[in-house]
Amino acid sequence: MTRSAEFALPDLGEGLTEAEIVRWHVAVGDRVEADQVVVEVETAKAVVDVPCPHAGVVVTLHGAAGDVLAVGAPLTTIACEDSPHEQHRTEERAGSGNVLVGYGTGGTATRRRRRAHTSSRTLRTAEPQNAPAPNGAPRVLSPIVRRLAKQHGVDLSNVVGTGPSGVILRRDVDSAARPEPPQRDGEIRTPLRGLRGAVADKLARSRREIPDASTWVDVDATRLLEARALLKERADISLLSLIARFCVAGLRRFPELNSSVDTERGEIVQFGHINLGFAAQTPRGLMVPVVRDAHEMSTAQLSEAIAHRTGLARAGDLEPKHLTGGTFTLNNYGVFGVDGSTPIINHPEAAILGIGRIIDKPWAHRGELALRKVTQLSLTFDHRVCDGATAGGFLRYIADCTENPITALADL
Repeated sequence: MTRSAEFALPDLGEGLTEAEIVRWHVAVGDRVEADQVVVEVETAKAVVDVPCPHAGVVVTLHGAAGDVLAVGAPLTTIACEDSPHEQHRTEERAGSGNVLVGYGTGGTATRRRRRAHTSSRTLRTAEPQNAPAPNGAPRVLSPIVRRLAKQHGVDLSNVVGTGPSGVILRRDVDSAARPEPPQRDGEIRTPLRGLRGAVADKLARSRREIPDASTWVDVDATRLLEARALLKERADISLLSLIARFCVAGLRRFPELNSSVDTERGEIVQFGHINLGFAAQTPRGLMVPVVRDAHEMSTAQLSEAIAHRTGLARAGDLEPKHLTGGTFTLNNYGVFGVDGSTPIINHPEAAILGIGRIIDKPWAHRGELALRKVTQLSLTFDHRVCDGATAGGFLRYIADCTENPITALADL
């Protein structure tokens, strides 16, 4: 007995509502097994392999590389050959496999997949393919598309959706927002979407919503380098992890900076845990991996966790859960050979510490002018959560730890 089974883009979690097709692993006519990865998609947070719960022959691929699909939109149609008893078993098995590579397995993912199937079946039953929505209302599934339309002043009721069942996609809004400008020689245009689009949205929101202020200080990091050299004899302790350790201790002393502003309720939320984010440059762009519960880690554990997250980020293997939930961010822009910066707060956090390059500079040391290893620390903070005295106290504490790391580490 042959039946057609349509597999829809499942709920990707983390509040994600759409994904872009990167590449297909199968073609029409290929035979697939249950839970075989059939497509690679890119969300605003990660690249994800999507397995199909059905076994059979691929009849249709609903989309090509570069297409953006909403959660619940059809991905593939599979011709399944099984008995009615096997059909029931296949449906039961649909939620028990790999689900999404990088998103884990188990009951939660199963429920997400079944909801995705249910929503797609409801959509197909209620509306024929490409049929107009009831009462002429525009069909928009993605809040990102609505926000984009609002930003560009596009009236969605005048937009023709090219997605499944007439759903309006981001590309439809882009087309309606402006006619394609003539391309000049040597000009390259890149769609602002995926990771780059998510970063742009987050940074723009930070600048738009947070009344930030910055303060900075030059510090003598000579002893910090000496301490790191001694510690490396026992463990591979990085400079970033040492400063991260100082930040954890500093946030315990100045907890106002380990917080967030709930604008809807008009409240400052001060966290009892410290989830430390750190900026990492990767082939996909800037990412901020998060080390959760950093306050419970030793310096060696913190260094290992940072190295592990960095490796995953550069390999493109970070799970979405490792990119969310941060309460404070550390940004080592000194690796790019620059002295200072005013980093943008990683919304919705309340502060970010930046570290410049460490270079030889003349410095007053023990009453004499000497050549020392000097760096600049800069702190950008949300002025709603604290005043300059608190921000200055935190920054001064980090500076003192940097200049006298052995004394500081003895107290940690």
